[in-house]
Amino acid sequence: MNVIYNFAVNAINGALNIYARCVSDKCQGKFSRFLTGRRNLMNRIRDDMNQMPRKGMVVWFHASSLGEYAVARPLIARLHRECECTVVFTFFSPSGYEPLRDRHPGIDYLYYLPIDTRHNACEFLDAVRPDRAVFIISELWPNFLQQLKFRAIPTYLVSAIIRENSSCFRWYGKTFRKALFAFTKIFVLNEESRFNLKMFGYTNAEVNGDPLFDNASLVASTEWNDEVISNFTSGHKVFMAGSVSDDKDADMVCHVANSHSGLRSILVPHDISEKGVAQLQSRLKVNSKLYSECDTDTDFTDTDVLIVNSMGKLAYMYRYATVAYVGGGFTPLLHSVIEATVYGVPVSFGPRIERKITPAQLMKSGLGQMVTTPAELDTWVWRLINDDTRLDEIKAGAREYVKHNTGNVEFLIRTIINGQ
Repeated sequence: MNVIYNFAVNAINGALNIYARCVSDKCQGKFSRFLTGRRNLMNRIRDDMNQMPRKGMVVWFHASSLGEYAVARPLIARLHRECECTVVFTFFSPSGYEPLRDRHPGIDYLYYLPIDTRHNACEFLDAVRPDRAVFIISELWPNFLQQLKFRAIPTYLVSAIIRENSSCFRWYGKTFRKALFAFTKIFVLNEESRFNLKMFGYTNAEVNGDPLFDNASLVASTEWNDEVISNFTSGHKVFMAGSVSDDKDADMVCHVANSHSGLRSILVPHDISEKGVAQLQSRLKVNSKLYSECDTDTDFTDTDVLIVNSMGKLAYMYRYATVAYVGGGFTPLLHSVIEATVYGVPVSFGPRIERKITPAQLMKSGLGQMVTTPAELDTWVWRLINDDTRLDEIKAGAREYVKHNTGNVEFLIRTIINGQ
């Protein structure tokens, strides 16, 4: 299976390198940005690392996209408080790299992850020479992990959920099962994950809380104001839909917005390309404006929907919501419901919650709601919008729930620093 995997990634890497030479820098599609962002990547990494003053530990963090970065962020902040270190961070996706490209507090060097070939893994690790490596949630890159293990570099997987139907348990999963043994320790979010790891022989797993709570609480406590959004929401109850990811999400949230003229709705699409935003806006029958077209003097008197077509604001914006819908729940990739919950906002989501543990907990405690049809979402939103007593109860319950689940970072960081 390793032979098949390596043949496949080498073929993909070669094809991507050829295609990248043909793509114009002006192309704005996600795949095009994925390619152009990796041009001359290893040369840039080597040049930076050769000039880097090595102070303390070099810690390499890797995440897929911006949502996973939210797990790493409180770890990085705590790491800097605990020791002198240099943080190198890699992303696989443009949706993680691009929002942080110009400003990335706590990160000393930011790159795309080279494609997972043996050659790239060796070149990258030769250049960076990390003392520790931290992978977030579900990032399993066999060649990088094999090289980390070969070099005896303490390596950790954080906030993992290992399900019975994960790729590790499939007939083709031997390569990924083997890769898990490169981790010095795996921090999982529930006992089921630890049991599943034990089933195929991995015994150094630890159940630990989700650092997303620490990150979201940090964001919620940060003073932040957006004059455009403040102007739009002032004096109104607000339905906010974050990470609207696909046609099903769009059907759900646009139905709510279209059904209640006068309700202020904020829609935040996951795809903020001109085409993606236009498709979302075309579904609306009520008056809408794009965030990019507004300023502090914009008149929102006759505007029912504000579409936020910019990145990096979502976790801060939930403070303006009365009720929220989080997208991605009709696929296996439900986005973070914690970001809304830390503000005491009731949160709804689609039915695909198998890769998360928080949605089920929110449903059990009455703080969240699974919805499967536009009518269900509309009923839930309108019932809460008109029930201030229930909104206050949910806010109080969410405050206690978040308090119970924060404070998970210290143990993780001590373990990583000590290389245990």
